[in-house]
Amino acid sequence: MVDCWCGSLVYFLGGATALYYLLRWSWMIWRGIQVYVVSRMWQTDLREFGQWAVVTGATAGIGQAYAIELARRGLDIVLISRSQEKLARVAAEIESRYRRHTRVIQADFTEGHSIYPTIEEQLKGLEIGILVNNVGMNYAGMLVNFLDVPDPEKRITEVINCNILSVTQMSRLVLPQMIERSKGLIINISSEASSNPQPMLTVYSATKIFVTYFSRCLQAEYQPRGVTVQCVIPFLVSTNMTHNVKVSPLVKSAASFAREALNTVGYSSFTSGCMMHALQHLALKILFPGWLRLAPFCVRRIERISQETRQILEERIAQCEKKRER
Repeated sequence: MVDCWCGSLVYFLGGATALYYLLRWSWMIWRGIQVYVVSRMWQTDLREFGQWAVVTGATAGIGQAYAIELARRGLDIVLISRSQEKLARVAAEIESRYRRHTRVIQADFTEGHSIYPTIEEQLKGLEIGILVNNVGMNYAGMLVNFLDVPDPEKRITEVINCNILSVTQMSRLVLPQMIERSKGLIINISSEASSNPQPMLTVYSATKIFVTYFSRCLQAEYQPRGVTVQCVIPFLVSTNMTHNVKVSPLVKSAASFAREALNTVGYSSFTSGCMMHALQHLALKILFPGWLRLAPFCVRRIERISQETRQILEERIAQCEKKRER
Protein backbone atom coordinates (compact mmCIF):
# COMPACT_ATOMS: atom_id res chain seq x y z
CA MET A 1 0.00 0.00 0.00
CA VAL A 2 2.81 2.40 0.94
CA ASP A 3 4.63 1.63 -2.31
CA CYS A 4 1.44 2.33 -4.23
CA TRP A 5 0.98 5.72 -2.57
CA CYS A 6 4.62 6.62 -3.13
CA GLY A 7 4.35 5.68 -6.77
CA SER A 8 1.19 7.75 -7.19
CA LEU A 9 2.84 10.72 -5.49
CA VAL A 10 5.86 10.51 -7.78
CA TYR A 11 3.61 10.36 -10.85
CA PHE A 12 1.57 13.30 -9.57
CA LEU A 13 4.63 15.44 -8.84
CA GLY A 14 6.17 14.53 -12.17
CA GLY A 15 2.99 15.38 -14.03
CA ALA A 16 2.54 18.64 -12.13
CA THR A 17 6.13 19.65 -12.85
CA ALA A 18 5.78 18.82 -16.55
CA LEU A 19 2.52 20.78 -16.71
CA TYR A 20 4.13 23.76 -14.96
CA TYR A 21 7.00 23.93 -17.43
CA LEU A 22 4.68 23.34 -20.38
CA LEU A 23 2.48 26.26 -19.32
CA ARG A 24 5.50 28.43 -18.53
CA TRP A 25 7.16 27.86 -21.88
CA SER A 26 3.86 28.22 -23.72
CA TRP A 27 3.32 31.58 -22.03
CA MET A 28 6.86 32.70 -22.88
CA ILE A 29 6.41 31.74 -26.52
CA TRP A 30 3.05 33.52 -26.71
CA ARG A 31 4.50 36.65 -25.09
CA GLY A 32 7.42 36.53 -27.50
CA ILE A 33 5.03 36.37 -30.45
CA GLN A 34 3.05 39.29 -29.06
CA VAL A 35 6.05 41.49 -28.30
CA TYR A 36 8.19 40.79 -31.36
CA VAL A 37 5.79 39.64 -34.10
CA VAL A 38 2.34 41.11 -33.46
CA SER A 39 3.95 44.46 -32.60
CA ARG A 40 5.27 44.76 -36.14
CA MET A 41 1.74 44.72 -37.52
CA TRP A 42 -0.07 46.77 -34.86
CA GLN A 43 2.15 49.52 -33.53
CA THR A 44 1.39 52.00 -30.78
CA ASP A 45 0.86 55.52 -32.10
CA LEU A 46 3.69 57.27 -30.28
CA ARG A 47 2.23 60.70 -31.04
CA GLU A 48 -0.43 60.01 -28.43
CA PHE A 49 2.15 60.54 -25.68
CA GLY A 50 2.89 64.14 -26.66
CA GLN A 51 4.43 66.40 -29.28
CA TRP A 52 8.11 66.21 -28.36
CA ALA A 53 10.57 63.37 -27.77
CA VAL A 54 13.80 64.04 -25.88
CA VAL A 55 16.75 61.79 -26.71
CA THR A 56 20.06 61.81 -24.83
CA GLY A 57 23.24 60.70 -26.55
CA ALA A 58 21.43 61.52 -29.78
CA THR A 59 24.27 62.07 -32.24
CA ALA A 60 25.46 58.49 -32.77
CA GLY A 61 24.51 54.86 -32.41
CA ILE A 62 21.28 53.80 -30.76
CA GLY A 63 20.44 57.33 -29.62
CA GLN A 64 20.64 58.78 -33.11
CA ALA A 65 18.66 55.85 -34.47
CA TYR A 66 15.91 56.40 -31.88
CA ALA A 67 15.79 60.12 -32.68
CA ILE A 68 15.46 59.50 -36.41
CA GLU A 69 12.88 56.74 -35.98
CA LEU A 70 10.79 58.87 -33.60
CA ALA A 71 10.87 61.71 -36.12
CA ARG A 72 9.80 59.30 -38.85
CA ARG A 73 6.84 58.37 -36.68
CA GLY A 74 5.74 61.97 -36.39
CA LEU A 75 7.34 63.48 -33.28
CA ASP A 76 9.40 66.63 -32.90
CA ILE A 77 12.81 65.90 -31.41
CA VAL A 78 15.01 67.44 -28.73
CA LEU A 79 18.55 66.19 -29.28
CA ILE A 80 20.96 66.26 -26.34
CA SER A 81 24.64 65.47 -26.73
CA ARG A 82 28.05 67.04 -26.18
CA SER A 83 29.08 67.87 -29.76
CA GLN A 84 27.40 70.96 -31.19
CA GLU A 85 28.58 70.08 -34.69
CA LYS A 86 27.07 66.59 -34.57
CA LEU A 87 23.87 67.91 -33.01
CA ALA A 88 23.47 70.34 -35.89
CA ARG A 89 24.09 67.56 -38.41
CA VAL A 90 21.49 65.19 -36.95
CA ALA A 91 18.97 68.00 -36.51
CA ALA A 92 19.40 69.03 -40.14
CA GLU A 93 18.90 65.44 -41.28
CA ILE A 94 15.68 65.09 -39.29
CA GLU A 95 14.29 68.41 -40.50
CA SER A 96 15.09 67.74 -44.15
CA ARG A 97 13.97 64.09 -44.26
CA TYR A 98 10.90 64.17 -42.01
CA ARG A 99 9.90 67.85 -41.80
CA ARG A 100 9.84 67.73 -38.01
CA HIS A 101 10.88 70.48 -35.63
CA THR A 102 14.07 69.97 -33.66
CA ARG A 103 15.86 71.58 -30.75
CA VAL A 104 19.42 70.88 -29.72
CA ILE A 105 20.95 71.06 -26.25
CA GLN A 106 24.69 70.76 -25.86
CA ALA A 107 25.55 68.93 -22.65
CA ASP A 108 28.26 66.58 -21.46
CA PHE A 109 26.64 64.03 -19.15
CA THR A 110 29.99 63.04 -17.65
CA GLU A 111 30.17 66.42 -15.88
CA GLY A 112 27.64 65.55 -13.20
CA HIS A 113 24.97 67.72 -11.56
CA SER A 114 26.00 71.05 -13.08
CA ILE A 115 24.38 70.45 -16.48
CA TYR A 116 20.80 69.78 -15.38
CA PRO A 117 19.59 73.31 -14.53
CA THR A 118 20.50 74.37 -18.08
CA ILE A 119 18.73 71.36 -19.59
CA GLU A 120 15.66 72.02 -17.45
CA GLU A 121 15.54 75.64 -18.58
CA GLN A 122 15.77 74.70 -22.26
CA LEU A 123 13.00 72.12 -21.95
CA LYS A 124 10.52 74.58 -20.45
CA GLY A 125 7.34 75.08 -22.43
CA LEU A 126 7.65 71.85 -24.43
CA GLU A 127 5.02 69.12 -24.28
CA ILE A 128 7.39 66.22 -23.74
CA GLY A 129 5.67 62.96 -24.49
CA ILE A 130 8.70 60.68 -24.71
CA LEU A 131 12.10 60.62 -23.04
CA VAL A 132 14.77 58.23 -24.30
CA ASN A 133 17.53 57.88 -21.72
CA ASN A 134 20.11 56.46 -24.07
CA VAL A 135 23.38 58.18 -23.22
CA GLY A 136 25.91 55.78 -21.74
CA MET A 137 29.56 54.83 -21.78
CA ASN A 138 31.99 52.11 -20.85
CA TYR A 139 35.25 52.92 -19.12
CA ALA A 140 37.89 51.16 -21.16
CA GLY A 141 36.49 49.97 -24.47
CA MET A 142 37.62 46.45 -23.61
CA LEU A 143 37.46 43.87 -20.83
CA VAL A 144 39.66 44.91 -17.90
CA ASN A 145 39.88 44.29 -14.18
CA PHE A 146 38.52 47.03 -11.95
CA LEU A 147 41.91 48.46 -10.94
CA ASP A 148 43.18 48.38 -14.53
CA VAL A 149 40.69 51.00 -15.69
CA PRO A 150 42.63 53.84 -17.37
CA ASP A 151 42.71 56.97 -15.19
CA PRO A 152 40.31 55.32 -12.72
CA GLU A 153 39.65 58.32 -10.45
CA LYS A 154 38.25 60.32 -13.35
CA ARG A 155 36.88 57.58 -15.57
CA ILE A 156 34.82 55.72 -12.98
CA THR A 157 33.12 58.95 -11.90
CA GLU A 158 32.37 59.80 -15.52
CA VAL A 159 30.78 56.40 -16.11
CA ILE A 160 28.57 56.75 -13.03
CA ASN A 161 27.56 60.29 -13.99
CA CYS A 162 26.78 59.26 -17.55
CA ASN A 163 25.08 55.92 -16.94
CA ILE A 164 23.27 56.48 -13.63
CA LEU A 165 22.93 60.18 -12.86
CA SER A 166 21.69 61.01 -16.36
CA VAL A 167 18.83 58.51 -16.14
CA THR A 168 17.65 59.64 -12.72
CA GLN A 169 17.96 63.38 -13.32
CA MET A 170 16.42 63.39 -16.80
CA SER A 171 13.51 61.31 -15.50
CA ARG A 172 13.09 63.78 -12.64
CA LEU A 173 12.89 66.66 -15.11
CA VAL A 174 10.18 65.24 -17.38
CA LEU A 175 8.04 63.15 -15.03
CA PRO A 176 6.05 66.00 -13.43
CA GLN A 177 4.48 67.20 -16.67
CA MET A 178 3.80 63.62 -17.79
CA ILE A 179 1.99 62.94 -14.53
CA GLU A 180 0.04 66.18 -14.90
CA ARG A 181 -1.16 65.09 -18.37
CA SER A 182 -1.61 61.45 -17.25
CA LYS A 183 0.42 60.22 -20.20
CA GLY A 184 4.04 59.85 -21.13
CA LEU A 185 6.72 57.35 -22.05
CA ILE A 186 10.22 56.99 -20.63
CA ILE A 187 12.53 54.56 -22.41
CA ASN A 188 15.68 53.64 -20.51
CA ILE A 189 18.39 51.86 -22.45
CA SER A 190 20.05 49.30 -20.21
CA SER A 191 22.18 46.41 -21.50
CA GLU A 192 22.44 42.66 -21.63
CA ALA A 193 25.37 43.24 -19.26
CA SER A 194 22.77 43.93 -16.57
CA SER A 195 21.26 40.45 -16.81
CA ASN A 196 24.00 38.87 -14.72
CA PRO A 197 27.17 40.05 -12.95
CA GLN A 198 29.89 40.67 -15.53
CA PRO A 199 33.46 40.39 -14.24
CA MET A 200 35.87 42.63 -16.16
CA LEU A 201 32.94 44.89 -16.99
CA THR A 202 32.36 45.53 -13.31
CA VAL A 203 31.35 49.18 -13.15
CA TYR A 204 29.53 49.18 -16.49
CA SER A 205 27.55 46.08 -15.56
CA ALA A 206 26.69 47.54 -12.15
CA THR A 207 25.49 50.82 -13.64
CA LYS A 208 23.27 48.98 -16.09
CA ILE A 209 21.62 46.84 -13.42
CA PHE A 210 20.84 50.14 -11.70
CA VAL A 211 19.11 51.31 -14.88
CA THR A 212 17.13 48.07 -15.03
CA TYR A 213 15.98 48.17 -11.41
CA PHE A 214 15.29 51.91 -11.53
CA SER A 215 13.15 51.45 -14.64
CA ARG A 216 11.11 48.59 -13.27
CA CYS A 217 10.49 50.35 -9.97
CA LEU A 218 9.53 53.58 -11.75
CA GLN A 219 7.13 51.62 -13.94
CA ALA A 220 5.46 50.16 -10.84
CA GLU A 221 5.18 53.60 -9.22
CA TYR A 222 3.91 55.64 -12.16
CA GLN A 223 2.08 53.29 -14.51
CA PRO A 224 -1.14 53.81 -12.49
CA ARG A 225 -0.73 57.53 -13.16
CA GLY A 226 -0.53 57.12 -16.92
CA VAL A 227 3.25 57.04 -17.43
CA THR A 228 4.90 54.05 -19.09
CA VAL A 229 8.53 53.30 -18.24
CA GLN A 230 10.13 50.80 -20.58
CA CYS A 231 13.51 49.20 -19.94
CA VAL A 232 15.37 47.99 -23.04
CA ILE A 233 18.22 45.50 -22.65
CA PRO A 234 19.94 45.18 -26.02
CA PHE A 235 22.53 42.59 -26.88
CA LEU A 236 25.17 43.51 -29.48
CA VAL A 237 24.33 46.51 -31.66
CA SER A 238 26.84 47.91 -34.13
CA THR A 239 27.82 51.28 -32.60
CA ASN A 240 30.93 53.17 -31.56
CA MET A 241 30.74 51.53 -28.13
CA THR A 242 30.98 48.08 -29.73
CA HIS A 243 33.70 49.32 -32.09
CA ASN A 244 31.27 49.18 -35.03
CA VAL A 245 31.25 45.40 -35.06
CA LYS A 246 29.98 44.04 -38.36
CA VAL A 247 26.21 43.70 -38.67
CA SER A 248 25.13 40.06 -38.88
CA PRO A 249 22.13 37.89 -38.00
CA LEU A 250 23.26 38.14 -34.36
CA VAL A 251 24.32 41.81 -34.41
CA LYS A 252 21.75 44.48 -35.21
CA SER A 253 22.38 47.81 -36.85
CA ALA A 254 21.35 50.75 -34.68
CA ALA A 255 18.59 51.77 -37.11
CA SER A 256 17.10 48.29 -37.27
CA PHE A 257 17.27 47.87 -33.51
CA ALA A 258 15.59 51.21 -32.77
CA ARG A 259 12.79 50.48 -35.22
CA GLU A 260 12.05 47.05 -33.74
CA ALA A 261 12.46 48.23 -30.15
CA LEU A 262 9.96 51.07 -30.63
CA ASN A 263 7.49 48.54 -31.99
CA THR A 264 7.47 46.87 -28.56
CA VAL A 265 6.14 50.00 -26.82
CA GLY A 266 2.70 49.15 -25.47
CA TYR A 267 3.47 45.44 -25.53
CA SER A 268 6.22 45.14 -22.93
CA SER A 269 7.81 47.35 -20.29
CA PHE A 270 10.89 45.12 -20.13
CA THR A 271 12.25 44.02 -23.47
CA SER A 272 15.35 42.91 -25.34
CA GLY A 273 14.20 45.18 -28.15
CA CYS A 274 14.09 42.58 -30.91
CA MET A 275 13.45 38.87 -31.26
CA MET A 276 17.05 37.95 -32.07
CA HIS A 277 18.32 39.62 -28.92
CA ALA A 278 15.58 37.97 -26.87
CA LEU A 279 16.64 34.56 -28.18
CA GLN A 280 20.29 35.31 -27.44
CA HIS A 281 19.34 36.42 -23.93
CA LEU A 282 17.48 33.15 -23.37
CA ALA A 283 20.34 31.05 -24.75
CA LEU A 284 22.90 32.86 -22.62
CA LYS A 285 20.74 32.48 -19.54
CA ILE A 286 20.66 28.71 -20.05
CA LEU A 287 24.19 28.08 -21.34
CA PHE A 288 26.15 30.72 -19.42
CA PRO A 289 24.34 31.37 -16.12
CA GLY A 290 25.46 33.84 -13.48
CA TRP A 291 27.21 31.31 -11.25
CA LEU A 292 29.36 30.17 -14.17
CA ARG A 293 30.36 33.73 -15.09
CA LEU A 294 31.60 34.26 -11.54
CA ALA A 295 33.52 30.98 -11.32
CA PRO A 296 37.28 31.63 -10.89
CA PHE A 297 38.29 29.43 -13.84
CA CYS A 298 35.85 31.27 -16.09
CA VAL A 299 37.06 34.70 -14.99
CA ARG A 300 40.67 33.63 -15.63
CA ARG A 301 39.71 32.40 -19.08
CA ILE A 302 37.98 35.68 -19.93
CA GLU A 303 41.02 37.56 -18.66
CA ARG A 304 43.30 35.50 -20.89
CA ILE A 305 41.11 36.08 -23.94
CA SER A 306 41.07 39.80 -23.18
CA GLN A 307 44.86 39.92 -23.08
CA GLU A 308 45.15 37.97 -26.32
CA THR A 309 42.77 40.27 -28.18
CA ARG A 310 43.87 43.57 -26.61
CA GLN A 311 46.02 44.69 -29.53
CA ILE A 312 43.23 44.05 -32.03
CA LEU A 313 40.77 45.97 -29.86
CA GLU A 314 43.16 48.88 -29.39
CA GLU A 315 43.56 49.17 -33.16
CA ARG A 316 39.79 49.09 -33.62
CA ILE A 317 39.30 51.70 -30.89
CA ALA A 318 41.80 53.95 -32.65
CA GLN A 319 39.88 53.55 -35.91
CA CYS A 320 36.61 54.43 -34.15
CA GLU A 321 38.20 57.54 -32.65
CA LYS A 322 39.31 58.67 -36.10
CA LYS A 323 35.76 58.23 -37.42
CA ARG A 324 34.36 60.30 -34.55
CA GLU A 325 36.75 63.13 -35.35
CA ARG A 326 35.56 63.35 -38.96
